[in-house]
Amino acid sequence: MHSTVRHPAVAGRFYPKDRETLLRDVLSYLPIHAAGGPALGCIVPHAGYVYSGAVAGAVYSKLDLPAHIIVLCPNHTGKGHPLAIMSNGAWETPLGQVPIDSLLAEALKKRLPILTEDNEAHRSEHAIEVELPFLQALRPDFSFVPIALGTGRFDTLEKLGEAMAEVAQAQQERILIVASSDMNHYENDAVTRVKDHKAIERILALDAQGLFETVTREEISMCGFGPSIVMLTATKRLGATSAELIKYATSGDISGDREMVVGYAGVVVR
Repeated sequence: MHSTVRHPAVAGRFYPKDRETLLRDVLSYLPIHAAGGPALGCIVPHAGYVYSGAVAGAVYSKLDLPAHIIVLCPNHTGKGHPLAIMSNGAWETPLGQVPIDSLLAEALKKRLPILTEDNEAHRSEHAIEVELPFLQALRPDFSFVPIALGTGRFDTLEKLGEAMAEVAQAQQERILIVASSDMNHYENDAVTRVKDHKAIERILALDAQGLFETVTREEISMCGFGPSIVMLTATKRLGATSAELIKYATSGDISGDREMVVGYAGVVVR
């Protein structure tokens, strides 16, 4: 079967293109003495590393990464199918290639046929790509399943989460579910922090429905609320009992511009 390699779309923009520089960058965001432990899921941001790298690094350093990972992201480009999966080939970053976990991907498609094979939705989408160098630096031998979500329908997201939990439960080995998401976008710092903490409160309560309702009601422009709902639904089914906010920041913390910021939350679910 012809194997697809998905080439980097944002290397040199969201993160360094040069292998050595990228590795040095990623390691600089990983706290030295953090002790990782097994987790069921997490939420990590996906902005340029200069803005959200410290939040992402704080989360990843708390994880004992398994060999099999599902990474969910929003579809920012609007291209392709609203439930887009890739089930063969590999993704490339300056740190090398990461194989797609074909067996896990096929099991997910079989359990939920509305998951559609679609490379187009992933081709220029940045939100999974920026997570991979962190995972590669910490666990060079992992494989993963990329899923891009272009739907905000709660029932669909919930179904995907339930299917994911069933498939994960049937696997011999542990699986981590990563939801790639930034928080509120392009309001001032004070408003963004208030809005984000309303959403974070529901996430820490492992309340997928509550997160959906809060994001909708409060008009929180959290791009990855879909992936987060799927992750919360799945991990709850898998027996999750706690979620911890590891780090929160806004782009204003780095840029100094407090008028127009994006929020970043790092959460681990165990």
